[in-house]
Amino acid sequence: MQLIIRDDPAAVGEYIGDYIAKRITDFRPTPDKPFVLGLPTGSSPIPTYKHLIRLVKDGKLSFKNVVTFNMDEYVGLPRDHPESYHTFMFREFFSHVDIDPKHVNLLNGSAQDLVGECNAYEEKIRAAGGIELFLGGIGEDGHIAFNEPGSSLASRTRIKTLAYDTILANARFFANDIAAVPRMALTVGVKTVLESREVVVVVTGQRKALALSMAIEHGVNHLWTLSALQTHPWALIVVDEDATAELRVKTVKYFKSIERVHEEVEAARAEVAVIGGDGDEQQIGGTVWH
Repeated sequence: MQLIIRDDPAAVGEYIGDYIAKRITDFRPTPDKPFVLGLPTGSSPIPTYKHLIRLVKDGKLSFKNVVTFNMDEYVGLPRDHPESYHTFMFREFFSHVDIDPKHVNLLNGSAQDLVGECNAYEEKIRAAGGIELFLGGIGEDGHIAFNEPGSSLASRTRIKTLAYDTILANARFFANDIAAVPRMALTVGVKTVLESREVVVVVTGQRKALALSMAIEHGVNHLWTLSALQTHPWALIVVDEDATAELRVKTVKYFKSIERVHEEVEAARAEVAVIGGDGDEQQIGGTVWH
């Protein structure tokens, strides 16, 4: 696991946006081999979405050969409800980039057969070749997607009852009317996220500082489902300074030093080309710090 610390949410969004853009570009997606990207909702990823939109509008990135899978959706909200995650994603992101709407996959929280909807979603992910990179956010209690405290770390896409703290936190999107917040959601499971080849998580704000500390300074615990990323071989958490409030000083210093060393290594590697046995040049690429 790697922790990257930036000054504020805008800087976090720019870092993650550039990171995702590089991953897509380096992948060289085609219609037959698209880049499969997992996406979250909520306020935390909005700076990332804004930066990705700018990159597309500047001609530096394309989503034409990108397939997306969103993490979750409320149960019972129509897709055209202003607070459905379907509406959120098109309002905040999809309508502003060059993605083919047929490549957008979102859970249907109004499906007649919710269990069948969840099973079909898992099958769609498998049929797409698995998720290359899953971008996620967390709740104040450390849940990733809607995998609330106590969720199985082996869970798959399923129906999930929301914790009361999550309902309170999301009431701000429903005119602070707690009664209007759905009590259930469809969500990808912890195992679904862990099976993606790379996971990038955005954590901003002091209210999520305790969750960040529990996730990286303590052991894997189903009460803090983000902590399951400790078992992932390619996990990156990008945070702002406020989110580090509960971390030990030496933890912050350690990860900042690792980033400095990584930057030095990558700068040196970028200047080196290995001449293969057949005379072809092969650029050394990839990262070494995960």
